[in-house]
Amino acid sequence: MKAHLLYPDADLDAGRMRPPLADELVTDLELGLLLYAMAAGDAFLRGTAETVLLAALTDPDTIAYRQAVIADCLRAPDAVRTLYALAVEALDRERRLFGGFLHSPGTVLQRAVMSLELFVDVLRRLRATTRQHADGFRSAGLTAFSRMLEDELGDDYFRLVGDHLDRLRFRGGVLVSARLGPGNRGEGYVLRSPHEERRWLSRLGLDRTGLTMRISDRDEAGARAVSELRDQGVSLVARALGNSAQHILDFFRQLRVETGFYVACLNVHEALSRTGQPVCFPTPTSAAGVLTGGGVYDPCLALATGGPLVGNDVEAGGRRLVVVTGANQGGKSTFLRSVGLAQLMMQAGMFVPAKSFHSSVCDGVFTHFKQEEDTAMVSGKLDEELRRMSDVVDRLTPTSMVLCNESFAATNEREGSEIARQVVRAMLESGVRVVLVTHLYDLAQWWYRQDGDQALFLRAQRQEDGARTYLLAEGEPLPTSFGPDLYEQVFGA
Repeated sequence: MKAHLLYPDADLDAGRMRPPLADELVTDLELGLLLYAMAAGDAFLRGTAETVLLAALTDPDTIAYRQAVIADCLRAPDAVRTLYALAVEALDRERRLFGGFLHSPGTVLQRAVMSLELFVDVLRRLRATTRQHADGFRSAGLTAFSRMLEDELGDDYFRLVGDHLDRLRFRGGVLVSARLGPGNRGEGYVLRSPHEERRWLSRLGLDRTGLTMRISDRDEAGARAVSELRDQGVSLVARALGNSAQHILDFFRQLRVETGFYVACLNVHEALSRTGQPVCFPTPTSAAGVLTGGGVYDPCLALATGGPLVGNDVEAGGRRLVVVTGANQGGKSTFLRSVGLAQLMMQAGMFVPAKSFHSSVCDGVFTHFKQEEDTAMVSGKLDEELRRMSDVVDRLTPTSMVLCNESFAATNEREGSEIARQVVRAMLESGVRVVLVTHLYDLAQWWYRQDGDQALFLRAQRQEDGARTYLLAEGEPLPTSFGPDLYEQVFGA
């Protein structure tokens, strides 16, 4: 059995390696706040959400497949939460079973029977849950999952499994046949099904047929020999039943991961709803250079403040460079994070924090944000920036996206602008999309003069009295970031 709730025809590899520079991405985009809301106190959900977010999808059809499942979950949140809870229950109960540290055939058989008995109980309730909500499922994922449970877990199946498990408890003893081999050693052990009439007579103590040998309570060697004979007879059955139990255990493990992601999506959707901020299902595309959004905002900031935020519009069209300038503390870095988070959430198959969002899929989102100076004094700040940019460049492909926040501001304006010009130009020539927040006027003005039609220029707005609106509008870069406004705030007019 396969859940196939995240992919139409594959399972999520929960143990896959983190993508390159994932730690920097998580830190720069402040992804921890989003993961905290998705987890809602469940450490497993946090890990699952992070794995899925960082394992970005590049196929628009698979993204749409997940979006449809999430839409079903939003219509019937109790259904997916119940599925997740049942998977957790099955795994917890199985983990507490006795005998996990012993590996004799008899113990393996005993544990497998106990595992399958509890799994059958949970599978019944799993089928009942999907049956209850099946008429409301519209997504291909949950519809196929519900149909699979109906097809493979019918009433006849449960009756047959229950009968087999009852037999495999061997309450009337184990019937084994064998033949004598060299040295009169037994070989060719075969487990036999007991005659039904004799089995009932044996239970009543009335079976007097055959030869009987009784082992004394103090005969440890005899008891051990009988145990070894029993293990020889049940070894093949124990192995087969153990494999069956492992198969169902793997199913519940995968179900926990896949439903866990959707429960995490429900958690953050509820949290964002409480802030009054909108979300939408984005439209991914394989076409190059598309970045269009309405009312895009930073979900982490919304979750941290708990109140409404100012969203921004972006219309890059086919332009692969977006340059953001303007007033200090005007919302430029927040906008940069909002674009990066919207891209990640879209490629995870989620809703995004915006009124609308349409973007090209990319095979990697990378960040280059300014950082605090190296306290160990191993290298200078510019050297550290260049090394981090080298790490990014080494991993770029023509369909990557790079988010730069005040890169190369550690040196003077002329040198920083020249370095950034060369780096960004090389990225654009390779097909990489770049969103650049900068205070380097020389850099921004050069791009505006040279490629004004090939780049989108956004400017953080400032009112006449110095107040920030946190809105970004298209406009030519200005030679000031209005630093005196901050000076007056700190030192007074």
